[in-house]
Amino acid sequence: MLSPLPPTPLLRRIAHLDMDAFFASVELLRYPQLKGWPMVIGGGRRKVDEILQREHAGLPLHEVPVSAFPLLKDYVGRGVITTATYAARQFGVGSAMGMMKAAKLCPQAIVLPVDFEEVRRISRLFKATIREIAPVVEDRGVDEVYIDFTDVPGGQREGGRVLARLIQKSILQATGLTCSIGVAPNKLIAKLASEFNKPNGISIVYESDLEARIWPLAARKVNGIGPKADAKLERLGIRTVGEIAAKERDWLIANFGKATGAWMHEVSWGRDDRPVVTESEPVSMSRETTFERDLHAVRDRAELGAIFTHLCEQLGEDLQRKGYLGKTIGIKLRYDDFRIATRDQTVAAFTADGKTIRQVAGQCLKRVPLERPLRLLGVRVGTLVRSDSAAAALPQRAVADAAAATTPSLF
Repeated sequence: MLSPLPPTPLLRRIAHLDMDAFFASVELLRYPQLKGWPMVIGGGRRKVDEILQREHAGLPLHEVPVSAFPLLKDYVGRGVITTATYAARQFGVGSAMGMMKAAKLCPQAIVLPVDFEEVRRISRLFKATIREIAPVVEDRGVDEVYIDFTDVPGGQREGGRVLARLIQKSILQATGLTCSIGVAPNKLIAKLASEFNKPNGISIVYESDLEARIWPLAARKVNGIGPKADAKLERLGIRTVGEIAAKERDWLIANFGKATGAWMHEVSWGRDDRPVVTESEPVSMSRETTFERDLHAVRDRAELGAIFTHLCEQLGEDLQRKGYLGKTIGIKLRYDDFRIATRDQTVAAFTADGKTIRQVAGQCLKRVPLERPLRLLGVRVGTLVRSDSAAAALPQRAVADAAAATTPSLF
C-alpha cells in the first residue's frame, strides 16, 4: 500500500499594508468638503479648528466653506510637510519637504496641522481591525504594518488577494479610510509592491516576477538605499535594482563595503528571510524640534541651551516612563542649508537620567561645526535595554560621574 504524500508546503505570503496619505485622510474624515483639493499636512500647533469654529459659529465642521481654510501660499514658518494628498503630489509636493518650498510649487494647496491624538486613535483602530483577521502583525509606524498571510484562511487564495481585499474592506468599514497592500514572498518585495497601485490598490508579486516587476525599479525605491548610496550608485552608472543585480557580489563589496555590498546583492535578487515580528523592542528613542526661525550657536546660545536641556529632560522622562535605559547618547543638527550632522558617544553604563543625557550630548556638540544657523536640534539615546534587565543592574554612578567630570558644552 502506498504511503500518503506529504502535504505541499504553503507558499510564504507576506503583506505590507500602507494607509493612503494617512494624515491627510484623517483630516478628510473631519472635513469631507476638502476631498479632491490639493492639501498638505504639517506646520505648527493645531489652532485651525478653533478659528474655523469661531469665524463660522453654528456651522458643523463639514459645512465650513472651502474658502475659509488657510492656504499654503500664506504659510510662514519653518515647518516640514508630514504628508500631502494625491492632488497636491501632482505638483511635486511631498513628505519631508519644507513648507515654504512647497508653497512655491503649489500655493493654492490647503494647509492643516497634524492632529496627533486623532491620528493615533485611528492608527490603533485600523491595526486592531487587521489583527482580528490576521493575528501575525508587525507594527512599523503609525500608518504601516507587515502581515504574515501564510497560514491565515484566504492568505493563499489568488496569491493573497482574497485576504487583502477582506482587510481593505474591513478597514474601510471601521475607519472610513483606504489602504494599499502588497503581497509577496517576503517583507522586502511586499513593501515595494504596496507602492505599485496606490491609492486603494492591491499588488500580488511572486518570486518569478522579480525580473519583470522589481528589477526595473529605481535603486532608491529599495528601503535602505538612501540618498548617499543612491548618488554613489548613479556615479557608477547604476540606476535600477536590476543593474545592481547584474553586478558581482565582490564588486559591490569592493565599492560599498562588506556589509552594505553583500546586503545590496541579496536585496537586488529579492532575498529576505526576515520574519514578521509581532513584538519588537525599540532600538532607540529620540526627541527633536524644528525652530520657527533659524538659531545661531553664538547669538542665540541661551535660547538654544534652554531648548537643548528641555529636550534631554523630556527624553529622560520618556525612557523612564517606558521602562528603558540606554548608553549611546547622540545629537542631530539640521543647518539652514538643510545639511544634517549627527554625532554620538557611548558611556560606560546604561542610563535614563536627563542630566546625564544633557551632559554627554553636550560633549557631542563639540564635535560638530556650529558656524551656520540651525533649523533643527535633536537628541537620541540608543543601545536600549529594559530597566529591569540584567544589564541595567550594572552600577550607574560611573556614568553620571564621568559626565560630570567633562567640560561644559557649547550651549
